[in-house]
Amino acid sequence: MSAVPSASPPVPVHGETLLIADNVSKTFPGVIALDEVTFEVRAGEVNALVGENGAGKSTLIKIMSGNYAPDGGEVRVEGNRLEATPAAAHRARVATIHQDSHLVPNMTVAENIMLGHWPVRFGIISRREQYRRAQQAISLVAPSLSPNMLAHRLSPAEGQLVEIARAISENSRVLIMDEPTTSLSGREIEQLFRVVDGLKAQGMGIVFVSHWLEEVFRIADRVTVLRDGRLVGTQPADTLDADGVIRMMVGRDVAHVTAQPRPIGDTVLRVRNLTRVGVVDDISFEVRAGEIVTLAGLVGAGRTELASCIFGADPYESGSVELGGQTVSPGSPHPAIQAGIGLVPEDRRHQGLVANLSVSTNATLAVLDRIAPNGFLSRRLEDEAVATATRSVAVKMASTSVPISTLSGGNQQKVVIGRWLARQPKLLILDEPTKGIDVGSKAEISEIIIRLATAGTAILLISSEMPEVLSLSDRVLVMRSGRIVGELDRSNLTPEAVISLATTG
Repeated sequence: MSAVPSASPPVPVHGETLLIADNVSKTFPGVIALDEVTFEVRAGEVNALVGENGAGKSTLIKIMSGNYAPDGGEVRVEGNRLEATPAAAHRARVATIHQDSHLVPNMTVAENIMLGHWPVRFGIISRREQYRRAQQAISLVAPSLSPNMLAHRLSPAEGQLVEIARAISENSRVLIMDEPTTSLSGREIEQLFRVVDGLKAQGMGIVFVSHWLEEVFRIADRVTVLRDGRLVGTQPADTLDADGVIRMMVGRDVAHVTAQPRPIGDTVLRVRNLTRVGVVDDISFEVRAGEIVTLAGLVGAGRTELASCIFGADPYESGSVELGGQTVSPGSPHPAIQAGIGLVPEDRRHQGLVANLSVSTNATLAVLDRIAPNGFLSRRLEDEAVATATRSVAVKMASTSVPISTLSGGNQQKVVIGRWLARQPKLLILDEPTKGIDVGSKAEISEIIIRLATAGTAILLISSEMPEVLSLSDRVLVMRSGRIVGELDRSNLTPEAVISLATTG
């Protein structure tokens, strides 16, 4: 990586404190989100912020980025108290890269990089100077990326790099990265980490939030753990291991969940020669009752698209989907749902939930036909469906009337899964069911999957997390470029075999 542009302020001394959240507390109605937490960001280091969903990470990030005012304590940047506004954080050279992209889709890369600080001459934006400064910033993180490209054409990884370039162009001293790798492939993650290493070497202080502990140990110098809104501790990363961090996060050991052999029944799902041009190509496979079949492969292999075709959310040109020997009509999810198929989508926030509605309403979205016979809602049937959906998966919440957006990510995912349990599906498709949730909730959801399979539900699992693939799968179908290129069972299932098929099959 090249040097920082000459217009940048002097590089701070490595180890110098750039930002400190000093004894900050924050309370929401009925919830203590943060309780006297102290968190420090130093020049030339990555401090990884970890904890279960609901531990207070997001609240702390919003306080450090000026979006929330603390009820107690304060944030200081280079010794100066930070006002609770995003503009103040911007002036203090604190930049935040959120999990969801904050780029303007129809603006160019250059316009997005210079957004909010466009170079002006005589009251007119200087396009030449805008391009020059944007090119200078983007050359440090993605030199092959054109400043003239429209943002909506960028991949998720390229979007992350453009946001980093924006932070560089603003001479940011502190960079907060909230779950930056969620939508990235392994190769893209390594590219991002090389950029982070370069920024760290230049003296930037970086906050890195991730649920993936292997990423934490790859990139972090120190690890800070929150639990239930309180600081558990901060330690050098090289003094910790994964089990130690997990114990700090959940306050106990988390058992490794592994599916045991169980009776496998008759074929439930049969997919024959399913083709959607340019997406999935001549796919055929079966899933039996009580069996966990996993679709593995790299990002873009066609796994989610295949699941959408089976569920009826996406059309396909040829082939068939059968459930219990009966053909499921394509083109709409309704026939699939009526036949007994449930789908937990990969994008929980946008496809699985209605954020501003209650837990109760979200939990019953899949059974409206059953709780509102003849078009009239039955409160008794609704209450029974909500109880089935939430108790069967042990959702932790204040009440079923609270907005589902107030729940942790793990509990939101449990509601989405529980919604389908109320229908007693014959086949449950789970697309990255543990994506973006903490280790404790991951173990709980893995246990739910095993329990469903043991009860006879056919499970079609999509997962990019190798330990999950290895521990839960009875069979693994590896996809590449829209095709199934190999099948592995427990006798020959290894990480090397999966990766080999995914990359060269």
